[in-house]
Amino acid sequence: MLRDITLGQYYQTESVIHKLDPRVKLGGTLLYIISLFIFENIWGYLLAGLFLAIVIKLSKVPFRFMVRGMKAIVFLLLITVVFNLFLTPGEVLISFWKLKITKEGLRIAIFMAIRLSMLIIGSSVMTLTTTPNNLTDGMEKMLSPLKVFKVPVHEVAMMMSIALRFIPILLEETDKIMKAQIARGADFESGNLLKRAKALVPLLVPLFISAFRRANDLAMAMEARCYRGGEGRTKMKPLVYKKEDRLAYLVIAGYLVIKIVIGIIL
Repeated sequence: MLRDITLGQYYQTESVIHKLDPRVKLGGTLLYIISLFIFENIWGYLLAGLFLAIVIKLSKVPFRFMVRGMKAIVFLLLITVVFNLFLTPGEVLISFWKLKITKEGLRIAIFMAIRLSMLIIGSSVMTLTTTPNNLTDGMEKMLSPLKVFKVPVHEVAMMMSIALRFIPILLEETDKIMKAQIARGADFESGNLLKRAKALVPLLVPLFISAFRRANDLAMAMEARCYRGGEGRTKMKPLVYKKEDRLAYLVIAGYLVIKIVIGIIL
């Protein structure tokens, strides 16, 4: 299960999406997520799914690699669907015991599952096609207007990038600790959900110790290199928009216009 989480990982390959400016991918991902919540109709979701499929094809990242990341949120997705299915009032379709499935609840549950799936996969495309360094530079550039309000933009972007970068490292560390404890007789598979949750508690202490140790090593390495924040820093590879980036913005704008028109008409 831990190996199935793809958030924060980078997939190395040559593609059109990989070569785009990180600001384009950050802005495009944000606009795509917003578009999923604009209108709730089947045609809007079909358009969003088609747009996402084209982007995945252009990224050259295997689709099974992206879907693998969905396994980690299946439980959360099921909870969301069940709550919408049984707790939404409306026209009753099926009734048993004290539970009722309504027409409105079924519709919302289906749309919610589709929306969350596309949201996760769409966000994965951004992290899988953008290196942590480029992601930091893109965030810093996009948040630069906040410097007027004395917001430490460089530090915020760096913290977010480090957090994303540490996700696969901590998952790998958790996997190693679990295997070591299984070799010593620990059981993480048998029993009900509560017993499995209790069995995971002994993982927390070594995992926290490892995380604090890595954070301390990183802080010492930054201090040894005389890191003093973003004030006055320069870039070895400054971000510059190219023709492909402007074309990508036009494609995203066209997608949003079509999505709004479909939502208004249908």
